[in-house]
Parts: sequence; C-alpha cells; structure tokens
Amino acid sequence: MADKIFANSLSSLFGAVVALISSASAQSAEPDLDRIANFFSAAQVVRGPALTECKLSGGAETTCFSITVRPDPGDYEPGPWCPTAITDGPEAGGIWFLDGKTVDVDGNFITSLAKTFGDTKWKLYDPETGAVRFTGTLEACEAAARPDVDPNYQNYCVQCLPEYMPENTRLTYVIPLEPVTVARPVPTHHSGSGIAANGVRLDGPAPVDAILGAYTIAPFDDCGGHVNTHVGYHYHAVTGCVSGNETSLDPTKADLVKSHGGQIGIAMDGHAIFTHLMANGRVPEGLDMCNGHETEDLPYHYHAGEAGSNAILGCLAAQSGCVLPNDSTSCDASIPPRRP
Repeated sequence: MADKIFANSLSSLFGAVVALISSASAQSAEPDLDRIANFFSAAQVVRGPALTECKLSGGAETTCFSITVRPDPGDYEPGPWCPTAITDGPEAGGIWFLDGKTVDVDGNFITSLAKTFGDTKWKLYDPETGAVRFTGTLEACEAAARPDVDPNYQNYCVQCLPEYMPENTRLTYVIPLEPVTVARPVPTHHSGSGIAANGVRLDGPAPVDAILGAYTIAPFDDCGGHVNTHVGYHYHAVTGCVSGNETSLDPTKADLVKSHGGQIGIAMDGHAIFTHLMANGRVPEGLDMCNGHETEDLPYHYHAGEAGSNAILGCLAAQSGCVLPNDSTSCDASIPPRRP
C-alpha cells in the first residue's frame, strides 16, 4: 500500500515531494500544501502556497498551486559578474557558456574574446589602462541588456545588480498539481523551466547569440544566475549552488530520491527536476529531448542539463502554468506572455 501511495505521489506535481492532490475537498489538499511549503522552506516566500484554478498552455483547465516569492536566493549573495580589470582572476567575475561548457569570465577571457570568436571588433577593455568596460548603473544596465543593445554599450561586459530591483519585487508561480500531457513538447522560452527549491526562477535558454551579436558579454555568476530588471535574479544554469532535496512523501523511499541526485525544483508543467548527475556521478540514461525520463523506480521526471548547455530543460513534456508579476494568481497560459 505504501508503494502505491508513493508511486501516485511521484506522478503528480512534485515527483518525490508532493502527493497527488485530487480535485475533491480542501481537507485532502491541506497536507499536500504543507509539503509544498516544506519543499520551499529555503525560499523567500511572500504568499502561499495556495490552491487556484488555472488554464494551462495547451488550454487545459485544472487545479494549480500558486506561490509568491522574492527572486532572491536568500542563502547566498549573488555575483560577481564582470571583472573590473584584465589582471583580475576568476574570483572577480562569473561564468559564460562556450562550446557547451562553462568558462570563467576573468581578465584572460576578456582579452581573448577577439581570438575566441575570430573577430577583431571585440575589445571590452581599455588597452592603455587595462580597465574592463562594464555597466555600473541601472541606466547602463537597461540600455545594454535590452534586445536592441544601445550602440553606446557595444563592447561592454553587462551586469545588472540585485540592488537595481525594487525592494517589493516578487513573482508568483502557478503550477499544475498534476501534469497534463501534450502531443508535442512545450518550449521553455515563454514560461521558463521552473522554480528551484530556494525560490529562484529556473529560466529558459539565455539569448546568447543576440548578446554576442552586439559585442557584449552578460556573465552569469558561479551559481549560473544573473539579474534581469523585469524578473530579478534567475538561473540559466544549475551548478553546485542548488543542491538536491531528499524530501519524499514516504520516508522509506527517500533513498530513491537520493540515488537520482535529489530534487532541485519543480518544472512549470508540474514534473520534478532533479540534479544533472545521479548520486553515483553518472549521467542519467535514456533522457529525451526535454531532459526527462521514466525509470523502474521513479515515474517521469527531469534532470537539469549540463551547466554550459544553456538549457536547464530542453523543453516541457506537459502543459505549462504561469509566472506572473507580483501577487496575481490569474493564470491563462494559453496566451503566450510578452517577453521583456
């Protein structure tokens, strides 16, 4: 009986964290909301979790849970991103994606850009002083981070700092309690990939080509995150800063969760997201294009992509919910939101 309960819980929203919440009564939902709250105990939660009706990306109308958080990890200070001089070492900057791997954004990286990309127009530093050109104000950040980069900020290292965000900035995630399958995978560039246990957005791919096309570099910190003034601090890669959570509905099954590396977050379609590698250090076998698979001991779940791949998830295997500004919980994901 315990195995059946555990299997059903894993096939719902949280895989190893949240039990299947039926559409019956609020009384049966309360313990599951407690588990959701427990999973996000490290997040800066403003409101929730709470049950809400929602319309998913494929038009399905179902029951979701909503949780409102501040886009800040809380357990560490984000950054740094841009080095200030070409003599700076790795500790002064963040990371970038190159050939599917992460590389340090240090002084050597800055001076090697022309060679790295085979284009002599690259020069993010003053050759006389060795000072790196970086965005040091909110105005510069917004001008350089927009899709049509201000020409005055070409050949800049772009960083937007957490203090540029209003103090009351928050996001609300509305995620289906039970995944609703789709005929074709859902891209992650509208809703993002999901939310980490610490409350930070697990985003879709960063627009690397557009960034490089403007002769800019917008580094991620060593945790794979950077700041967008519309959504705050968020991840484009999962590194060791987000550890796997061993929480499970049935404590006797926690070893299964642990063996898969532990759960780091929840996808926008309600499936669990686990670490990139299994606990034994091996790459999970049989992953599909979305980075998901079903195994003998666990139902369908995702494993985060390799940090340098620019794809925490390749896609979503089920209909996605919403990420909303502030405290709104009215989710109609069938209407794609505008990207800032």
